[in-house]
Amino acid sequence: MSKPVTKTKILDDGLRYQSKASGSPFNLVAPFNTSTMSCFLCGKHRVRSTMTTRKFIGKSQVVCAPSCKTAS
Repeated sequence: MSKPVTKTKILDDGLRYQSKASGSPFNLVAPFNTSTMSCFLCGKHRVRSTMTTRKFIGKSQVVCAPSCKTAS
């Protein structure tokens, strides 16, 4: 089965979506303690000050501290 073909229109300014807000929901220029980062294990964005690093396959990765379940 194939999906129905969805046609989109590219606007004059190069955008495809009229209702989508521009930009990122994450602050790109922020102090270390208020910036967010995604957890390597659960993928949720959290404040970096609430995270820790653990080694996975020889590389340090940022994860929820003390665990993903207790951070929820």
